[in-house]
Amino acid sequence: PLDNFERMGILNDRVIAAHVTQITDEQIALFAERGVSVSHCPTSNMKLVAGFAPVSKMLNAGVNVSIGTDSNCSNNSLDMMNELKLAAILGKALVHEATHLPAFQALQMATINGAKALGLEADLGTLKVGKSADFIAVNLNEIETQPMLSVLSHLVYAASREHVTDLWVDGKQLMSNRALTTLNEGEIIKKCKNWSKKLLEFRDSNKS
Repeated sequence: PLDNFERMGILNDRVIAAHVTQITDEQIALFAERGVSVSHCPTSNMKLVAGFAPVSKMLNAGVNVSIGTDSNCSNNSLDMMNELKLAAILGKALVHEATHLPAFQALQMATINGAKALGLEADLGTLKVGKSADFIAVNLNEIETQPMLSVLSHLVYAASREHVTDLWVDGKQLMSNRALTTLNEGEIIKKCKNWSKKLLEFRDSNKS
């Protein structure tokens, strides 16, 4: 299919290729040449056992690799903090090298590389004057995050989404002390449970 896409002129810097678990060295070079970005989804790949993205090869070739979650059909938790950890650990395991894909590089994949994939690196991805103020506050002052010798390593390997206390998007605070500020969490949970019930009823009514 990639060869067909190339002949059709589809491969360019507006393309985000998800998963990319089946790709040749020649195709990796083509991605780098055409500016195609990749969304690496480690949890989904591990759950579906459909192959693993050669992240090391792609990064070394100059391909912009970001981190994604895929959908809740193959990920369930959609936890970006967990994706950070798995991306870093899986990356090391696949090349049998403990120093490969360090915490800082994994964090880049989840932030500025994601912004580049969307074509929004001028506005998002890093904390910089003139860019949107999109950031989180993480509480690392917990027993399970001690001793803290490196903030970056702790963010990737020790922290989870339960440690995220506050969230700002474009300067607007959307979560404060783990409470949503613009949405009714109770109502959302109620609607989710209601739809879960309807889906189960629909499934059961269509059993042969």
